[in-house]
Formats: sequence, structure tokens, C-alpha cells
Amino acid sequence: MKKITLGAFEELVLLTAGVLQDNAYGVTIKLELERQLKKKISLGSLYSALQRLEDKGWVNSRIGGITEKQGGRRKQYYDITKEGMMALDEVRAMRNGLFNRLPNAKLDLLKS
Repeated sequence: MKKITLGAFEELVLLTAGVLQDNAYGVTIKLELERQLKKKISLGSLYSALQRLEDKGWVNSRIGGITEKQGGRRKQYYDITKEGMMALDEVRAMRNGLFNRLPNAKLDLLKS
């Protein structure tokens, strides 16, 4: 099986695109990430991550219709693929396995 290489920011971008579903385009993904992270992110870093995810086959992009609000420009939407969902599932399983192996003493420290 091919090793999954998914950086933390890429993982958040992929999750956010999946959560937003049919409304996942650059600005909405950026706004949701900023809301969740409580910090500003650049569109450049977001689009770089989206390009890497598309290169891996974990998102597909599609061009939407022309809207007056966009000044006649088309929005580029991002859809999570089956392979993208499988990558997220694999990363989640690995993280859960590691969390489950943490000694209880360390878990108690995290709670305080």
C-alpha cells in the first residue's frame, strides 16, 4: 500500500473542502479555516495546498458558472475524492491508534 503523506495544513484543507461540500471554493475554505484556527491564512498557502491535494488525486477542481458578484469571473470549486476520503480515514486511524497508546499518566497531565 502506498504511504499516505498528508501534512497538517493539507489535512485541514482537505477536511474543510469535505465539510463545505458544494460550497468549497478558495474564499469559503479560507474563511472556514480562519474561523476554526482563529488566525489568518494566506490565499497563496491555501491554493498551494489545494494544488498539492489535487496532484495527489485527493481533490478535484471544477469551474462554476459566471456570477455578477464575482465580476463575471468563475469560481473554482473543490470536491474531495474517494481517494481523499481514504487518505483522511487512514490518517485518522493512525492518530487514534497513537492516542490510544498514550500512557494514562500523560493523559492526566493533559487534562490539568
